[in-house]
Amino acid sequence: MCGIVGFNGHKNAAPVLLDGLSKLEYRGYDSSGIAVRDGEAPVRVVKAKGRLSVLCEKTDDGRAVAGNCGIGHTRWATHGEPSETNAHPHCSDDGNVVGVHNGIIENYQELKDKLVKKGYVFYSETDTEVAIKLIDYYYKKYLGTPIDAINHAMVRIRGSYALAVMFKEYPEEIYVARKDSPMILGVENGESYIASDVPAILKYTRNVYYIGNMEIARLQKGNITFYNLDGDEIEKELVEIKWDTEAAEKGGFEHFMMKEIHEQPKVVEDTLNSVLKDGKIDLTEVGLTEEEMKEISQIYIVACGSAYHVGVAAQYVIEDLARIPVRVELASEFRYRKPILDKNGLVILVSQSGETADTLAALRESKELGVKTLAIVNVVGSSIAREADNVFYTLAGPEISVATTKAYSTQLIASYALALQLAKVRETISEEKYCEMIQELTTIPRKIGKILEDKERIQWFAAKYANSKDVFFIGRGIDYAICLEGSLKMKEISYIHSEAYAAGELKHGTISLIEDGTLVIGVLTQDHLYEKTVSNLVEVKSRGAYLMGLTHYGNYNIEDTADFAVYVPKTDEHFATSLAVIPLQLLGYYVSVAKGLDVDKPRNLAKSVTVE
Repeated sequence: MCGIVGFNGHKNAAPVLLDGLSKLEYRGYDSSGIAVRDGEAPVRVVKAKGRLSVLCEKTDDGRAVAGNCGIGHTRWATHGEPSETNAHPHCSDDGNVVGVHNGIIENYQELKDKLVKKGYVFYSETDTEVAIKLIDYYYKKYLGTPIDAINHAMVRIRGSYALAVMFKEYPEEIYVARKDSPMILGVENGESYIASDVPAILKYTRNVYYIGNMEIARLQKGNITFYNLDGDEIEKELVEIKWDTEAAEKGGFEHFMMKEIHEQPKVVEDTLNSVLKDGKIDLTEVGLTEEEMKEISQIYIVACGSAYHVGVAAQYVIEDLARIPVRVELASEFRYRKPILDKNGLVILVSQSGETADTLAALRESKELGVKTLAIVNVVGSSIAREADNVFYTLAGPEISVATTKAYSTQLIASYALALQLAKVRETISEEKYCEMIQELTTIPRKIGKILEDKERIQWFAAKYANSKDVFFIGRGIDYAICLEGSLKMKEISYIHSEAYAAGELKHGTISLIEDGTLVIGVLTQDHLYEKTVSNLVEVKSRGAYLMGLTHYGNYNIEDTADFAVYVPKTDEHFATSLAVIPLQLLGYYVSVAKGLDVDKPRNLAKSVTVE
């Protein structure tokens, strides 16, 4: 949530800041602002409520703001309503310190009361203004350096934060501090960059540092120095980002979401090939040994949103193939119920960004309890990736649209690979079956491509039902997991109320919601459950529902029941989610387009939820 950019170099900073902020719009925001220094001149702060285009217009796309050192921010309101006053950057009373902040300061009221007693006056409702004035207070109290001031403030602040701060007496420097909120720092050709996420600076540099928790950095032109909480200088490794810069552009598609839907065949293939060696799965780089896999007594999959839905699907696959008990946990609830974990268990954390606050907290809770952890993440060097015992990197590349598509699909493939290898090592499937299923996995990318070739039918259907008030998705077994993701795609970008139900639960209250014209989407990829789900569809149809049936080629008798049928290629039933989810992604997309909504940046949502 929110987005930070910073630049210290030789060219005008404002255009760089605005360009970087535009690459972070997908994170969600309600206002934006920049602060730029031009040598010894006072800092210039420009803020705007609403879309970034308003800020661009106020600054003539940055040309009206001179200076080669600056910071920028897109704000997602937490403390205080969306407004120009509450927008970042924020300044100390005399302009000595100006800064931006991501995260939530939990004890801001206590700190604010202290600062008011010291004579500080507050103009906004934000916790960020408290942080900036606290840094100013310690800077003046101890007459020290910016590092000293930030150190003292960090000790007093409780909560999460990524801070980028400029000091009046250090006109060509920017200071950064981090605790639990993402931040990367880049260097290139004598210039330095700050960003909350890779796409913001990928245009300018691929060489980045990852700042650790409770660490500080000083950015000079082309040089970055890191410090620990004691103020001692520490060394950091420079990492090269492998992402293609073109991957962050739309590439001719109207929306990033549609581009990313079409990228799924490639990224699924890339992720699978990353662990496929000579026709077999090799988890050497993931770090799980065969001995460790044999000793796993229980698996806990912890995630949020779509990643949680990956976990639901993976639960069916792992339990059936590897015969290991699996629990799927919502990361936001995990630590609050004081989980009881088996010491020989494995906690799998699933997160696209690797910075999801609740998932990161669950990871730390698991490690404190002494349980082995495995992260399935997309971003190299992210917090979850760094802190987990083992990491399975998905190769989805940058995902810009808030509604995940290709990251979800690569997480599925990762979970399949893990399930198959667990089954082989634990000898719960034969070698012949193992090789057969791996061969089937390699066909998934091509089959996804085939589904995308027939998207016009789904577009027609979406336009017809774009004005639906309620949509229900029903299925059994793995089909229920598919329904969960299909329902989320519908509601998050089309703003239509939708729910996913295990089809057998309809009789337990839900069926009372069905009335004439209600759209019910049945997912039927599991042949052994096909007839039971058809029976549930017949039940809702008799109560006036309009039915869409989603199944694989061959089950053509679905047309005897459903009013509209969508078919996907047949695959091993364990892998059906990877194919059946594609039409549901397209359905959500086309409904949103038909309603004229902002597909890539739906209201009230952020790409990466980095605050609790």
